[in-house]
Amino acid sequence: MKPWLQLVLLTCICLFWQTEAEFFTSIGQMTDLIYAEKDLVQSLKEYIRAEESKLSQIKSWAEKMDVLTSKSASDPEGYLAHPVNAYKLVKRLNTDWLELENLVLQDTTNGFIANLTIQRQFFPTEEDETGAAKALMRLQDTYKLDPETLSRGNLPGTKYRSSLTVGDCFGMGKTAYNDGDYYHTVLWMEQALKQHDEGEDTTVSKVEILDYLSYAVFQFGDLHRATELTRRLISLDSTHERAGSNLRYFEKLLEKEREDKSLNKTVAPTEPVVQGGAYERPLDYLPERDIYEALCRGEGVKMTPRRQKRLFCRYHDGNRNPHLLIAPFKEEDEWDSPHIVRYYDVMSDEEIEKIKQLAKPRLARATVRDPKTGVLTVASYRVSKSSWLEEDDDPVVAKVNRRMQQITGLTVKTAELLQVGMDVSYQDERPFDSTLKSEGNRLATFLNYMSDVEAGGATVFPDFGAAIWPKKGTAVFWYNLFRSGEGDYRTRHAACPVLVGCKWVSNKWFHERGNEFLRPCGRTEVD
Repeated sequence: MKPWLQLVLLTCICLFWQTEAEFFTSIGQMTDLIYAEKDLVQSLKEYIRAEESKLSQIKSWAEKMDVLTSKSASDPEGYLAHPVNAYKLVKRLNTDWLELENLVLQDTTNGFIANLTIQRQFFPTEEDETGAAKALMRLQDTYKLDPETLSRGNLPGTKYRSSLTVGDCFGMGKTAYNDGDYYHTVLWMEQALKQHDEGEDTTVSKVEILDYLSYAVFQFGDLHRATELTRRLISLDSTHERAGSNLRYFEKLLEKEREDKSLNKTVAPTEPVVQGGAYERPLDYLPERDIYEALCRGEGVKMTPRRQKRLFCRYHDGNRNPHLLIAPFKEEDEWDSPHIVRYYDVMSDEEIEKIKQLAKPRLARATVRDPKTGVLTVASYRVSKSSWLEEDDDPVVAKVNRRMQQITGLTVKTAELLQVGMDVSYQDERPFDSTLKSEGNRLATFLNYMSDVEAGGATVFPDFGAAIWPKKGTAVFWYNLFRSGEGDYRTRHAACPVLVGCKWVSNKWFHERGNEFLRPCGRTEVD
C-alpha cells in the first residue's frame, strides 16, 4: 500500500463544536457581520448628526456674539450707558456663557460608543484576520492567481468588485511573514511596493515594506537581490539600524562567495529557483497537492470518446420504487469507473432554504485527528463548517431522508444523520472508515448540492482525475465500497475552495448494516 494511503487510513475525520467565531471559514456566518457593520454605520451617522447640531448651535452663538462685541467694543462707555445693555452683559457672562460651556462639554458619543462596545464582542478576532488572509493565499495558490489579479479584484463571476490597498497587501505579507511563509511574504510585499511606487496614498512607508521584503528574499538565498533591496531601504532611511546591520552581513556573505569562487572552491548555489519571475513555491505536507489543484482549475483527466460513449442520461425509478414510478428522477452518468451519477431536481428551493435555516445556528468547524497524537486539531486545509440534522428537527429533514432512500434503494435506518456543510473546502477525505463497528462501514455517499457557485467549489477525485461541479438542486451518488465490502480507494475525494460565491451541501452516508440484501456481495473482491 502507498505511504499516503496508510496515512489516510490512520486519519479520522471528526467534528466538534467550537465556541470561537472563526468567521474566516464561512461566508454564511460572515453575513451577520455585514448587518452588524451596517448598524454601526447608522449609529455613527446619528453621532455625526448630533455633533453637527451641536456645532451649528455653537456657530450661531459665535456669529451673534461677534456682531454684538464688535458694536460694544467700538464704544464701550456709550454702549454701557444704556441700562439694558449693562444688565445683558452681566447676564451673558454669568449665565449664557455658562450654558455655552455646558453645550461645548456635552458628550454626544455615548450612544455610538455604547453600541460599538456591544457589537465589539461579536467582532472577528486577530485569529480570524489571519485565517482570512491565509484563505486568500490558498485561493491564490489553488487557482494560480497572481497578487495583481487579487489586488485589483479581477475575479470571474463577481457582482461586487473590490480591490486591495497598499495597507491590505502589506497586511497579507505580514501575516505570511509571521507564519514563516516567505514565499507569500515576497509576493505580497512586492505587490505593496508596486502599488506604493505607482503613487497610491497610504500610511504604510516604503521603508516598512522593504524591511520585510529584503529579509524574505534573503530567506530564499537571493543574496544579490536582498542586498539591492536593503541598499534602497537605507537610501530612504540612513538611520535604520537593522537594515545597516543586515547590509553589512549580506555584503560579507557576497565577499566570501566571491573569494570562494576565485579559489575554485565548490560553493553552494545562492540563487533560488525562479519560475515566471517569482520564487518557486515550497513543497507542503499535503499529498498530491499539484493534482488536487489542477483538478480544481478544471485541468483534470479528459475522457476519451470511447469512454464518453458509456455515459448516458436516463429516468431513474429506484428499481421500480412505487413512489418514483409516476415521477422518476433524471439520472446522468458523471463517471464510468467508479460509477458516479448525478440526479436532478432532488431538492426544491423551499427545502434547501429550510435545511440551511436549521443548520446555520449549529455550524461548527471540522477538525482532524492527528495520527501521531490522537488529538483533535483544526487543520489549515480543512476550513468547512458542518452541522448534523435529525429527522425530529423538522419534517423536511425526514422528507429528504426518505427521498434519498427511495432513489438509492438503500435503507436510512442505519445511515448517519444528515450532514450539512457550508463553504466546504478540504483535502483527502476518506469516504469509509474501518473503525465504524456497530453499523458497519460507510457503504455509499449521497451528496446534495444546495447552491450554485460562481467560481471554484468542485468535488474532485485525485485517484482517477474526475471533477464534479456544483449545481443547485442536484445530487451525486457513488459507492465507497466494492460489493465484497473492501474499500474502493479511488473514491477518496476532496472539495476545492470556493473562489467566488458560497457553497452549501448536505450529504448522507449509508452504512453496510441493513443493506446486506439491498446490495448483495459480488463474486470477486473488486465487483
